[in-house]
Amino acid sequence: MTLHDVLVFFFSGLGAFNGLLLSVYFLFFSRPKHVSNLLLGGLLLSLSIRIGKSVFFHFLPDLSFHYLQLGLYACFFIGPFMYLYIQSILYPEGKIVQSAKWHLMAVGLFIGTIGAIYPFERHIALWRPHIINLIYFQWLGYLVLSFFTLRPVFKVFLDKKDKLNSLEIWLISIFLGNTAIWAAYYFAGYGSYILGAFLFSFFLYLFALILFFNKKKKSILFKENPKYNILIEESEAEGITLRLHALMQEELLYKDPQLGLELAAEKLSIPRHKLSQILNAHLGKSFSTYVNEYRIDAAKEMMKAETGFSLEGIGYECGFKSKSTFYSNFKKMTSQTPSSYQKALKKGLTL
Repeated sequence: MTLHDVLVFFFSGLGAFNGLLLSVYFLFFSRPKHVSNLLLGGLLLSLSIRIGKSVFFHFLPDLSFHYLQLGLYACFFIGPFMYLYIQSILYPEGKIVQSAKWHLMAVGLFIGTIGAIYPFERHIALWRPHIINLIYFQWLGYLVLSFFTLRPVFKVFLDKKDKLNSLEIWLISIFLGNTAIWAAYYFAGYGSYILGAFLFSFFLYLFALILFFNKKKKSILFKENPKYNILIEESEAEGITLRLHALMQEELLYKDPQLGLELAAEKLSIPRHKLSQILNAHLGKSFSTYVNEYRIDAAKEMMKAETGFSLEGIGYECGFKSKSTFYSNFKKMTSQTPSSYQKALKKGLTL
């Protein structure tokens, strides 16, 4: 082995070794005992075995078929463990324990049966490429399922109005890390086969840094997330939405420049996270967007009524804290500035 080979082996294998240690910790020693810890341990174990197989196969092409098949078995579990882990964190009150048992048993029975009937060593032409492609497409399928499960989190990220909390950053990192590793293996023919192992080492230490520098480490791994942990019936969501509309239309709550999610939830006598979930999941918007729509509509009505207020005064009267906030939100929602809207209104061009 050259020095280059030694360094490549060391850094690519380091992640797999530490991943195995972490998987043992989460599977057997982490406290409090929670299903999410077991699923995270399973995810790390599957990834570590898959990565470890890649590292050894890169340097030992004559590696026993038993090890090669074990690595592919592990690969078949990566997607399910990731999807179930995300489910267990976002919906801790769901029946995840029973669901995970049946889910993983079905996955194990399927790939175990294929391996028993068609062992890799005697059916190389079947495994390469057909069964291996099946494994990667199955992993991709779970990445897609995980993406849709994480949609509320991505909405918060893309909205830019609300900041991601530590739990959301953690879950997005897990998802993106898995996506990058999948891509590295699936497109290995266009690059380096060992890239997946390097990426795993990189993301493993990135996750460790996220945990190390987070003051609320347990909130990432154990805490029930209040933001998405309940499934709200459509009828209940509609009732709460109607009550919120009434607060805006009858009490003109949007005119309060200090209005926030906390105050609105208090008026409705529901938890803050429940109102946020209803707005995101059932109306497809953040609380700030919802309130600003009322404020902009009110501002347009004041312009039509020719109240004598200046544009800046109209903004303050409708609940905006500053002139710049009023102008930026008005243009965002109408594609016009307040002054151009007012001019068009006077010419009879705007309804």
